[in-house]
Amino acid sequence: MANDKTAGKTVTVEQYGSPIRRPKDQRLTLAGLGLNKMNRRRTLEDTPAARGMIAKVAHMVRVVDEA
Repeated sequence: MANDKTAGKTVTVEQYGSPIRRPKDQRLTLAGLGLNKMNRRRTLEDTPAARGMIAKVAHMVRVVDEA
């Protein structure tokens, strides 16, 4: 069952670091977030899974907006 507290909440992330010379799992995590080129932004549903992925590549992405 969906958690009603996070229903409709989103988080926008922007990639500012390059995945070149990074471990494969970090490159795949960026792809899972929908990021693959510098300065791209994606608006994602604010879930624990998305937050975990953001935390894993926090040195390459920044949270732009939390709604």
